[in-house]
Amino acid sequence: MQDPLERLCGLKSVDIRLCLGPISRLLNRLDNPYNSYRTILVGGTNGKGSIAAMVASVLNRGGFRVGLYTSPHLIDIRERIKVNNSMISIEEMHELIREVKESVTEDVTYFEFLTTVAFLYFSRKDVDIAVLEVGMGGRLDATNVVTPLVSVISNISFDHEEYLGGDLRNISQEKGGIIKDKGICITAVKQKSVIDVLEDICSKRGAGLLRIGRELKIKKLGNGFFTYRGISKKYERLMCPLKGAHQIENAAVALGVIEVIATKGFAVNDDEVFDGIRDVRWEGRLEVLRHAPMLLVDGAHNTAGVSALSKALKSEFSYKNLILIFGVLKDKRYRIMLKKLVPLADRLIITKPVTVRAMPVEEIVAVAQKWKNNDRIEVVENSSEALKRALSIADSDDLICVTGSLYLVGEIKRVFSEIS
Repeated sequence: MQDPLERLCGLKSVDIRLCLGPISRLLNRLDNPYNSYRTILVGGTNGKGSIAAMVASVLNRGGFRVGLYTSPHLIDIRERIKVNNSMISIEEMHELIREVKESVTEDVTYFEFLTTVAFLYFSRKDVDIAVLEVGMGGRLDATNVVTPLVSVISNISFDHEEYLGGDLRNISQEKGGIIKDKGICITAVKQKSVIDVLEDICSKRGAGLLRIGRELKIKKLGNGFFTYRGISKKYERLMCPLKGAHQIENAAVALGVIEVIATKGFAVNDDEVFDGIRDVRWEGRLEVLRHAPMLLVDGAHNTAGVSALSKALKSEFSYKNLILIFGVLKDKRYRIMLKKLVPLADRLIITKPVTVRAMPVEEIVAVAQKWKNNDRIEVVENSSEALKRALSIADSDDLICVTGSLYLVGEIKRVFSEIS
């Protein structure tokens, strides 16, 4: 089904443009609605959505009216635009689409249009603050028209190289473009070459840089529990419900954000911090949809995401056999992704997300055969049938893992909700 934005505007979701001119002019014609509230900008390669959701959850607990803008969506486009964890209504979505469309006088992309809808919606809903996830890169991303209280760069690895460059330093320069003059950046980046780039940007712009492991420290206690030592705050035995050891670092970044903005009119008490982190929900990332057999979906769509998934499969889940359902987009480093995942799997089902960007299954098979015998590889192009096939061959103590693309995860979640 075509989503309402594409249906009403005739825009293609695959169009990408790294340029601030068109959206800046469009927003100006709408009186720059983002000026009516404060913002937090969350960029990086992986973990952006999780961090944004955690920050919003804590601020919601603190009694603030919070807008949350994330991408992509899994099932419904309205997932991207929320206020206090409630999606924009269908009626409001359609009305704002019509309003923004009337202000369009030049070509804009799908993401630019949707970002404008979100900014206008948050203004109409009188939010106190909006947490915005950067779409791609940073410097020229449509969200980067705002001046945030804090800029977050979760981590930096290879992704979207055709737009951002094939060198980590180049990618870091683009991601670091969300750091503002006299601003504050919080990051969990570890690579020295990337840290050097971020430090250089901060130095030139007179901005502060807070790093996980330096100014912000954590200790993982197991089973999602951890301690946090920040700028001035210390928290013992916080609980993060999102699976994966990497989510503890994401939580620490979110807590750093909460500390910084507390001095800018957004203070929350300790109980609200504990409750906000404990109550966070973020779909499609190490998300368990059922047990016996366990059905796990994870939107790992690049090498760093797959590395985190591999670690979690080895250390956080118990199962007899691993049945892997894998589909990926053409612009991803799928060979490296397969190299990390296929050796872990007992059975591999290769499928294809419903998008023109999907990698043909034949090319995936040719690579997967390096690590798995043909009798352990199946091709089921239709993702719904791929899920049904996996469920038919899985025993109660097996684990079915769906990964490689957020498009695929969204399709599987939709199908699972129907068949269950």
